[in-house]
Amino acid sequence: MTVRGRLAELGIVLPGVAAAAGSYVPTVRTGDLLFTAGQLPFVDGALSVTGRVGAEVKAEDAKGYARIAALNLLAAVDAAVGLDAVVRVVKLVGFVASAEGFTGQPGVINGASDLMAEVFGEAGRHVRSAVGVAELPLGAPVEVEGILQVR
Repeated sequence: MTVRGRLAELGIVLPGVAAAAGSYVPTVRTGDLLFTAGQLPFVDGALSVTGRVGAEVKAEDAKGYARIAALNLLAAVDAAVGLDAVVRVVKLVGFVASAEGFTGQPGVINGASDLMAEVFGEAGRHVRSAVGVAELPLGAPVEVEGILQVR
């Protein structure tokens, strides 16, 4: 089954590629590795929520926003090389705008990691970092970037 077929089976529609919010490109390929820029949880070109997780944003909601950011990551990958070119997801890095004392970053970023496993199966399992930060661009609660092996 193709990755597009798997997305359809899961009822997932990829968004358009998010416009860069600065002086960078969405992806860079070197050899068989594709690096993505950090992706925010944009829906229809806008953030649906801003704030820090553990304060203005609940952790369970933030997990959903991490999934949305990962969908934006997949859209960038699709535009660059096509999703069927993905051999495996190598690494995800997730940033969580965290309120003081919030230590649930891994659970939040599971929203992105779980999506990769759903879409790519075993090839979607990856290494990962989940980092708490004081602030993220545009006030976003989460940001996700990735490194993928492609053919």
